[in-house]
Amino acid sequence: MATVTVDVNGRPYAVGCADGQEERVRILAKQFDNQVRQVAQDVGHVGDLRLFLMSALILADELHEARLNSGKPGLVPPAQPAPSTDGVAEALNAVAARIEKIVQGI
Repeated sequence: MATVTVDVNGRPYAVGCADGQEERVRILAKQFDNQVRQVAQDVGHVGDLRLFLMSALILADELHEARLNSGKPGLVPPAQPAPSTDGVAEALNAVAARIEKIVQGI
């Protein structure tokens, strides 16, 4: 398992991912960072947790719309994710764990 450090909203986060998925995680983190920064511009600084939650909901809504437009409605992920998403799932789990630690420290 590899570890990648990504910056989101100016803060570094260490994220675990499958070997070979490091660049994909960096790209996804950059997209998420852009979304977080846009939300921060729109609503002001309301704390990282809320910015992350709002950003995640916006991205989930975009995914939902994309699925509807492709004829694959619903927010429920496929029963077995494609192999290329394994590292992304691990990365998201690591970020979620990090957010939980931050929240517990508040």
